[in-house]
Amino acid sequence: MPIREPELAATLSRVVPPGILIDHRLITAGDEKALLPAEAVTFERSVLLVRRRSASARIVARELLGKVGVRDFPLIRSPRGGLVWPPGFLGSVAHDNDVAIVAIAKDSEFTALGVDVEPARALPVELVSTVTTLIERQRYPEELCSSRALFVIKEAVFKAVYPIDGVFLDFHDIEVDIDTGSARVRNGRVIEVILATSPRVVAIAFDRTTMCVPETSSGERRL
Repeated sequence: MPIREPELAATLSRVVPPGILIDHRLITAGDEKALLPAEAVTFERSVLLVRRRSASARIVARELLGKVGVRDFPLIRSPRGGLVWPPGFLGSVAHDNDVAIVAIAKDSEFTALGVDVEPARALPVELVSTVTTLIERQRYPEELCSSRALFVIKEAVFKAVYPIDGVFLDFHDIEVDIDTGSARVRNGRVIEVILATSPRVVAIAFDRTTMCVPETSSGERRL
């Protein structure tokens, strides 16, 4: 059984922004054995599928962290619910029934990062109005609103901003602007978003760190 979906790997390589590392793994029987001891403790009462999916995501995370020199770092949850990443990094994990996906970046370059994945199938009809705002339903074609695109974007945005703001968001607290590649949160925060819709629906939400550029004595910015 292959570890990755070639088409998904190609799609992610095309859309990932500079500075973000992203990868995925097909969830495989036996992945649950990859949990480190500190991680396994938190899943002692979890059913096998939960342990397997969570372990698959951690396998991907460790592979990505290994590329930046971090080895065997246990990913455990903070009291607020998110994962604790190694110093100097931030990241996000997601999975559907078949695939685990992870994105990481340096916290000196990004202040927020979220990722989500779903199968490329329509939302249940009864969830469309729950996920989308009236403005979105007026702005976008029915095909887009009934797809999982806005759902996945909003999930990724929540994962990106929750570590910063510590506020749980409803779907209607996030307004997506597909044309500008951004989403606005109810508190005014604007997050960049990137969407891929084939072979799965994947969204990456992020906020870049604004670097202060010192001025010269003449008032010009030094680049």
